[in-house]
Amino acid sequence: MISGGSTDGDSNRARKARSRRECLEVDRRGRDEPVISFCPEDLRGVSLPHNDALVIQARVANYDVLRIFVDNGISVNVIFKEALVQMDLHEYQLEALETALFGFAGHAVYPEGEITLLLTMGTGDLRKTVMTVFTVVDASSSYNIILGRPAMNEMRAVASTYHQKIKFPVRGRVGEVKGDQPSSRKCYGEIVRVDQKKARREGKGKENQEEVTRERVVYFVADEEQEVVEIEPGKHVRVARDINTSTRELVGISPEVAEHKLNILPGSRPVKQKKRHFGPEKDKFIEEQVGELLRASHIRELQFPTWLSNVVLVPKSTGKWRMCVDFRDLNKACPKYCYPLPRIDQLLDSTSGCELLSFLDAYQVYHQIPLALQDKDKASFITSGGTFCYVVMPFGLKNAGATYQRLMNHVFQK
Repeated sequence: MISGGSTDGDSNRARKARSRRECLEVDRRGRDEPVISFCPEDLRGVSLPHNDALVIQARVANYDVLRIFVDNGISVNVIFKEALVQMDLHEYQLEALETALFGFAGHAVYPEGEITLLLTMGTGDLRKTVMTVFTVVDASSSYNIILGRPAMNEMRAVASTYHQKIKFPVRGRVGEVKGDQPSSRKCYGEIVRVDQKKARREGKGKENQEEVTRERVVYFVADEEQEVVEIEPGKHVRVARDINTSTRELVGISPEVAEHKLNILPGSRPVKQKKRHFGPEKDKFIEEQVGELLRASHIRELQFPTWLSNVVLVPKSTGKWRMCVDFRDLNKACPKYCYPLPRIDQLLDSTSGCELLSFLDAYQVYHQIPLALQDKDKASFITSGGTFCYVVMPFGLKNAGATYQRLMNHVFQK
């Protein structure tokens, strides 16, 4: 069983859109098509008993191609790159493909791309041709092509491995293609021999890996082996006692590495929002949040601000509030920073088939990026307790996501 590819779309968004379209489509084909059935006469020439796969010959892009494996368990049509080279089609422009193919054991294979080719099956008047998409895979195989569900559905074909035959409707009649049993058995024997050699090589590699793993000791640091280090006034972190000096010196993010600048457009008039009034309960919550930000040195008190924004309390799913700042007026005066941001659906698709996922909770990571010195007094807000400004990049500022993504690309580029 092989899944993946672009059969139902090359991203989560495309697959959802296709699913919605299929719910509304009505297929009116097939009402006048002939009944397809198999009978004892179809077994003529078939060597019985057998458990052979269905391997046929067909015409693909005006080439007679042997060793075509028919497999209803695969979600795409696969053409191997070696066959594409022999057909002189390797120089054609392939369409890019993001989604990998995943096998029965979950291992991933990343295709070279896709190509659309003519597929013809049958002979004489009972010949049928369709345009079908093939996924190009650069891998060794005894087969040249694997016909999956897309090609079989486009041909409206029915396969019987027992009868070693494919049947499909052609202008009110039934066409057919017979399987090649000798070729099927030869291909199967080649695949088994190759897989056995590969398994033996992987077994030796696994033994070597286990030896390396046994030498590498992984442990959790006990409390008595830790010590508390003050990284700045009021901020402490627990580290192992035997950690090296360079790692121990946590210096934070230097402005030379990442710094958020507002770049306010020339001629923009500063806006001072009129203070909003909250109830006593909300004012108390705002005061607590401001106190935490002051203790963390993320904000400082400010006099005579030029720009001034209000705080906003946003209800969370847990029933509590989250304090935000209404930077809409300030954001209107800032140009857009056109830095490329990743697509979430593609990031999620790229994790498919991975054996291990590592999650890093970058809690309040925006507050680790300093604001430019000339912009600190502009990121100001007013509460019942006074006026304050951020000295680090807060949530809600325009281009904050781009600044953070640029920092992450710099950190993880190697």
